[in-house]
Amino acid sequence: MARNRTFSLDIGWRTLLKDAGMQPEHVLRKAGLPDDLFSGTKRGLDTDEYFRFWRALETEANDVAFPLRLVEMVTTEVFDPPLFAALCSSNMMQAMQRLARYKQLIAPMVLETAVDRTGVLTVSPRWLSVVTGIPLSLQVAELAFFLRLLRLATREPIQALKVMLPQLPSGIAARHFAGFFGIAVQYGEKPAISFSATDALRPFLTVNEGMWQIFEPELRRRLSQLDATASTAERVRAVLLELLPANEATIEKTAERLGMSKRTLQRRLEEEGDNFRTLINGCRENLARHYLCNTSLSGYEIAFLLGFEDPNSFYRAFMAWTGQTPETVRGSLRLN
Repeated sequence: MARNRTFSLDIGWRTLLKDAGMQPEHVLRKAGLPDDLFSGTKRGLDTDEYFRFWRALETEANDVAFPLRLVEMVTTEVFDPPLFAALCSSNMMQAMQRLARYKQLIAPMVLETAVDRTGVLTVSPRWLSVVTGIPLSLQVAELAFFLRLLRLATREPIQALKVMLPQLPSGIAARHFAGFFGIAVQYGEKPAISFSATDALRPFLTVNEGMWQIFEPELRRRLSQLDATASTAERVRAVLLELLPANEATIEKTAERLGMSKRTLQRRLEEEGDNFRTLINGCRENLARHYLCNTSLSGYEIAFLLGFEDPNSFYRAFMAWTGQTPETVRGSLRLN
């Protein structure tokens, strides 16, 4: 399976850290990262930088239990495609299946899931790079996130059945961990969290199969197109899927996400017989057709998802691409 090589900290980390009592600039400097990382540039971190960031968080917080505070601040309003796909699931079992497939898009890791004969679901993160000293805070945050996800989606005060970490907290920290997870943490060679069969199958109140149908093809495409052998045009299309809903699909931001200059990106696209304007128009047209065919989203909502400032701009562009109105295409697609 393709491996994502950079990971974006684009979920409002500046606000998250401030709310947790930390200074974002101090964390970034300790990690040797640019001061403007949280300025909205969408700069991706490689695996080494990702781990350095979490080690810097540990140093700045100076509190073993700080990952629990961070995770408790995650809400359903956070728009991240893999997280949103998980919330759209019917239950935790399905959510973990989806996250297991797409987690590597947002972190240098994959998920191992197992279900025993009694229906107990166990989830364990496995990091993609062979490195020593995986930050304990990162391991804790991952396990805490799964429980937070389940609580958010069901609106129930669910407790974990079992939690395992390769390094156990002690003293006050141990009590904080037990209070959050609802059970004392046990020692294990690798981090893992288990949920009862009842909780794993508890219906999600956030279930939305229609929205999943929107995001799943794009997530799948991102996995395949971020392979090292992908062409520059394929990599651009994959990045555009993330930038378009945020209205940030410029050649400058795309080049930055791909770790190259604007001029280098233009040159590579020219060598492949492509250009950025053609790619972004093609991506928008394909997504528009997908939304029109598979959803009941309004023209306003589609315009927003495609990065247009208003519906009229979307309508004019769609007419230029297809010679038809969105309503005409939606009607013909449904008839077929």
